[in-house]
Amino acid sequence: MATQRRADPLPEKVTAVPFDGSAPLPEGALDGVTHIVSSIPPDDAGDPVIRHAAHQIRDCTSLQWVAYLSTTGVYGDRQGGWVDETGALKPAGARGERRVLAESQWLDLQNRVSAAVQIFRLAGIYGPGRNGFTALRNGTARRVVKPGQVFSRIHVSDIAATLLASIDRPRRGGIYNVCDNEPAPPQDVVAFAAELLGLPVPPDIPFADADLSPMGRSFYGESKRVSNDLIKSELGVRLRYPDYRTGLKAILAGEA
Repeated sequence: MATQRRADPLPEKVTAVPFDGSAPLPEGALDGVTHIVSSIPPDDAGDPVIRHAAHQIRDCTSLQWVAYLSTTGVYGDRQGGWVDETGALKPAGARGERRVLAESQWLDLQNRVSAAVQIFRLAGIYGPGRNGFTALRNGTARRVVKPGQVFSRIHVSDIAATLLASIDRPRRGGIYNVCDNEPAPPQDVVAFAAELLGLPVPPDIPFADADLSPMGRSFYGESKRVSNDLIKSELGVRLRYPDYRTGLKAILAGEA
């Protein structure tokens, strides 16, 4: 079962209940539910699921496992340095601050339920339908270069694999970084994707000269290398796509 804000068509065999973050779930929506994954973004007051449905989650006697999908943005800028789950939370802007608040709300809920509640801090997500190939094909891809800038990424399939591994090894209050093995400069990823497509590599654009939206510019305000050691050592995760090269190759092969 899923929730949806609007009555949009859903894939076959998927059922949904309405939830737009302004009111509780419909009565009985969680009856018999054993596992919850929440990916709804927080607002200035924190997580709308906690605000409106915490009592329903607390009353769900069948519940065994809960995952809140957060972001590595809670660590803020590390000037290219490494950070793991023990690192201090230093969000660089309002979006990161909202995530820190939401995490604390979910961890507080852990104290009031018997199910295991875990936080998964996701790096930049990519996968089929969410990658740089489309922009390269339509000529809108850019290679913005900021010296020393690196990002961590994660293929959507490896997110799913990590969640499944956690279901097998739940830990109350567990916090995990979900990212691949190789943080990399964004321009390198664009160049590799262009080479895979046999297209010219877009020219470098110095960050100072790039016409970026405020949100786009905010991404370049944080540079860090995120460690994924814990999901390997504790959950036994073996990444199917340990770096952007294997991930992009697989996405392109899947289009054939």
